[in-house]
Amino acid sequence: MITKEDIVLSVVVAGESMIGILANGYIGIMSWIDSIQKNKTPSLNYILTSLAISRICLLFIIVVGDFIVKLYPDFYKDVKIVIVLSAFWILFNYSSLWCATCLNVFYLLKIANFSSPLFLWLKWRIDGAIYWILPVGLAICSLSSLLTAMPNYYEYIYRFTKHQRNITEMFNVSEIKYFNPSTLPNLLAVVPVTMSLISFFLLILSLWRHTKQMKLSVSGWRDPSTEAHITAMKNVTSFLLLLFVYYATCLLLTYLMKGKLASGLGKIIVILYPSGHSLILIIGNSKLKQAFVRILRSVGGLWGTA
Repeated sequence: MITKEDIVLSVVVAGESMIGILANGYIGIMSWIDSIQKNKTPSLNYILTSLAISRICLLFIIVVGDFIVKLYPDFYKDVKIVIVLSAFWILFNYSSLWCATCLNVFYLLKIANFSSPLFLWLKWRIDGAIYWILPVGLAICSLSSLLTAMPNYYEYIYRFTKHQRNITEMFNVSEIKYFNPSTLPNLLAVVPVTMSLISFFLLILSLWRHTKQMKLSVSGWRDPSTEAHITAMKNVTSFLLLLFVYYATCLLLTYLMKGKLASGLGKIIVILYPSGHSLILIIGNSKLKQAFVRILRSVGGLWGTA
């Protein structure tokens, strides 16, 4: 039976997801338009478009799963359906993670300054390397998704978790299956998360060296290089914080938090990661932010003349 509590939580989840879908859709469309105008696809646009698509799909899976379980509680008794949705969740979740990691590495190589021969070699070849690094990462995500869809894999997870939760409960089934730290997909997440952490610390080191060279007396904190460092660090920091909250919430939902209210609040927090980080990317990108302001002004003008 659907309660008022379920309706309120579902509305919040749907609204939050819609904001995330619109934000990611805006990023993808603007990157695509910019590529058309330049008659080529810059590596940054390539990353942003891939990131936007993967996050839109991830948000769609979360929202669909939320509504299905409330309308048809017995829907997830079908093991095959659970396997299919699990595979798609893993595909889009880790594709999003890998795309965001590529973006963090891109910021590092484009903005940071180090004299290391290896760093300079990577910096000179980053634009071309993105076109094979990103597909390789997405291929690994696809392989992980396919492994999850194998019956033997599912049987292993079922045996591992059946003593903790009822396999017929929605959200609990998917949460245990997706976020159990012993599963292969979560082990694969260690690589991109480590790369993002390395990018973050190297950006801090590069900024410290840059400000030391400038001695804060010539142009202060407002020189373009310093601003670029700070903007990149904000994007990477927000990604890491939201990602930590995302996985921490999922693990809490799996092992500690029980009940409809906890599940609903958990989903609201989980959606902050694919939605909030994309909004931060828009704010931190001057082209995207300026275009968004122009759109708002145009919409405001239309409302004024109506």
